[in-house]
Amino acid sequence: MKQSKYSLSRPHQFLALGYGLGLAPKAPGTFGTLGALPFIFLSNGWPIWLQIAIAVVFCLVGFWVCGKTADDLGVHDHPAIVWDEVAGFYITMMFAPINWLTLLVGFLLFRFFDIAKPGPIRTLDRKLQGGFGIMADDILAGIFSLICLQALIKTGYLTI
Repeated sequence: MKQSKYSLSRPHQFLALGYGLGLAPKAPGTFGTLGALPFIFLSNGWPIWLQIAIAVVFCLVGFWVCGKTADDLGVHDHPAIVWDEVAGFYITMMFAPINWLTLLVGFLLFRFFDIAKPGPIRTLDRKLQGGFGIMADDILAGIFSLICLQALIKTGYLTI
């Protein structure tokens, strides 16, 4: 493994490491997921097309910053790389009314799909490499979580 120190002064590492949240000694992915909160709060109520555009930008930027940081660290999908969690949780919360309950349920859904990696999420995680591989499984986990969260809201199981 290539020895390289983290450097939050390097813009790509600052983003890939979730502004430093990915450096948490325990559960860096869980802490990194919280890095999406400022963007979720900021874009709450914005038009759907703009929220989708933001998610696309997060993903495109993530392909590069995650891949470059993995190269710097010499480890594919190093646990400290959490921009994929930021993007995935942002995707989960698109279109949802934001309150403590939707945030909690969305967070739990996303962490479930990200950790358990059912079906096609596991396949993406195993088959793809580079920045695209780091991001792809979390993007799909975010999409699955978004669908579940919206279903809970629309059916009334999640009262908002």
